[in-house]
Amino acid sequence: MEFRIADTFTRSLTKLTNQEQKAVKVTALDLQLDPTSPGMKFHRIDRSKDANFWSLRVNRDVRMVVHKTASSVLLCYVDHHDDAYSWAERRKIERHPKTGAAQLVEVRETVEDIPSYEQTSATELMDEKPLVFAEIPEAELLSYGVPAEWIGDVRKANEDSLFNLTDRLPQEAAEALLEIATGNKPKPVTFSKVESDPFAHPDAQRRFRTLTSVEELERALDYPWEQWAVFLHPAQRKFVEQDYDGPVRISGSAGTGKTIVALHRAVTLARRNPDANIAITTFSPALSNALKQKLKYLVGNEPDVRKRIIVHPVSGIGLETYKRFFGEPKLTSREDVRSLIDRVSKSKNLTNQVLRFLFDEWERVVDAWQVKTWEAYRDIPRLGRKTRINEAQRKGLWAVFTDVRSALAEQNLITWPELFYRVTEKLQPNDETLFDFVVVDEAQDVDVAELRFLSALGSKRADSLFFVGDLGQRIFQQPFSWSSLGVDVKGRSHTLRINYRTSEEIRDQVDRLLPQAISDVDENKETRDETISVLNGPPPTVQVCDSRDQETKMVSDWIKARAAEGILPNEIGVFVRSEDQVSRAKEAVQAAGLKAVELTESVSDKSGHVSLGTMHMAKGLEFRAVVVMACDDEVTPLQARIESVTDPSDLEEVYNTERHLLYVACTRARDYLLITAVKPGSEFLDDLETLD
Repeated sequence: MEFRIADTFTRSLTKLTNQEQKAVKVTALDLQLDPTSPGMKFHRIDRSKDANFWSLRVNRDVRMVVHKTASSVLLCYVDHHDDAYSWAERRKIERHPKTGAAQLVEVRETVEDIPSYEQTSATELMDEKPLVFAEIPEAELLSYGVPAEWIGDVRKANEDSLFNLTDRLPQEAAEALLEIATGNKPKPVTFSKVESDPFAHPDAQRRFRTLTSVEELERALDYPWEQWAVFLHPAQRKFVEQDYDGPVRISGSAGTGKTIVALHRAVTLARRNPDANIAITTFSPALSNALKQKLKYLVGNEPDVRKRIIVHPVSGIGLETYKRFFGEPKLTSREDVRSLIDRVSKSKNLTNQVLRFLFDEWERVVDAWQVKTWEAYRDIPRLGRKTRINEAQRKGLWAVFTDVRSALAEQNLITWPELFYRVTEKLQPNDETLFDFVVVDEAQDVDVAELRFLSALGSKRADSLFFVGDLGQRIFQQPFSWSSLGVDVKGRSHTLRINYRTSEEIRDQVDRLLPQAISDVDENKETRDETISVLNGPPPTVQVCDSRDQETKMVSDWIKARAAEGILPNEIGVFVRSEDQVSRAKEAVQAAGLKAVELTESVSDKSGHVSLGTMHMAKGLEFRAVVVMACDDEVTPLQARIESVTDPSDLEEVYNTERHLLYVACTRARDYLLITAVKPGSEFLDDLETLD
């Protein structure tokens, strides 16, 4: 007997209390082991339009909705008795007449809150926004997976009623309509023959997962969010499967699935090229570990594919490559270089030069671009540095940098940019191919030396480099020209428009922190004004408190309310700007009666803990509920960063990256977002509270 689980079941499971979830898991495991056991207390749901819907008792009040036939059992939904029955009475499972895919369809006749076009008055019609899908033929709408009984409502939808409608449609249909609404042309859903299994259709497999063992069911119930997060959506598929004639960059605002696209691209390349080695890389070791876990979910049952995909941070790949050619390096730290520059500059009586300026000039120009000679430094345009320096001043600076290089060389010390430079020089004339393809996640935070190295790694074939990222989430690196390093993505730069992670209400409000369009140094533009979300939820709350005690109570009460709604501690994240505010966050979590674990800590079991950390640590994470605390004036943006500016061009850059940081932290939220401050609040909060 086939045993399946629907994504609606895993989502509904997360809304129950911990104790209720444990009882559900025990019942589900018992059901898989013996669906015909007399201990299984089934009751047919008589008012359901689907004769195969049954209720299965978990305890006195909790019921599982199970779709049961002679040859299959499908876990569909779980909730308290009345709500579970109500859900089942409004749904049915059927094969789509055009695509052949199994779909969980909401019964049209039970829906009363979608406005009827025929009931709209003449005055209202004059003010009505244009109908989005009125001109699309019925056959085409069916080809996108729209259920036949919903065609009429789809044809009457405008941009205001669209989200209310898509919430009720099967996922592939909703995604296709959202693509059309954003000006794209989705591909029709693949047709499946009538005689084939409707649950074997690719779109059905995204919703209904067949489980073959108790262990597989346990994983699906324990990690539902992560398990379902690796499925590819139609709007993303074309970028994964397309052939390219050069480097590619896929952009998109937070939640549009860039990381999923990167993973699927790597897997697709591995499947198409059975002898190829593929690297997936990113700037952060923590993000690299997260990629490894997602890749495991994606190809855990394909060992040949998995063994040919290497997942490491770019620093790790660079280090291992260096060892291969030169042996173990002696790396120096930024702090040691800063101290060395200070000593050298003082020995040359350059008291009129600010140490921070010297260090920035070293880090962003001399070391980053590996400027080796006086002539090169004299002529370099100093990208992004607006403070003018005449030739005499440059000579004084170069004397410092020459002594710094000599001092490092005497101790056989190298910096990370120097390491990448040496490796890149070795790779370029080398015919040996380390990787056939390189996929880079969070590419906006790759630095100059790393990109030069990646360009060398991908020099053996035109289509070997695939980047995903978002300029609006750049929080670490200064902007620079990719094309000057041989990575030109013009004509191969694409944007994802549909947000699958963050609710429309959160996305719409948080997007106000950033401009609608951001361009890189090479004038490739990324826009976010046409992005829309497939999820809906309550609007974010922005609260400026009179005191820290008031903020603590506000946050603790909010966390308690989320917990009462069934959100688990590990599904809650609390973020602050810097380590100085971590104690405020921890105090609020403890006041809510929960345990907090800092994201830098090593805790074996975090299931009972609220995650807590700085905004920088939020990168790449996802939570059902997020609190961003301590958004006070002089904290966000951080006053210390503003006061450290020595180059006028840096001030705008500081404000930009501080905005990006707040944006990153806020967009970790899926369903609920709370932003708090103590008076006076950050100037950025004014943008969040501005209404259209």
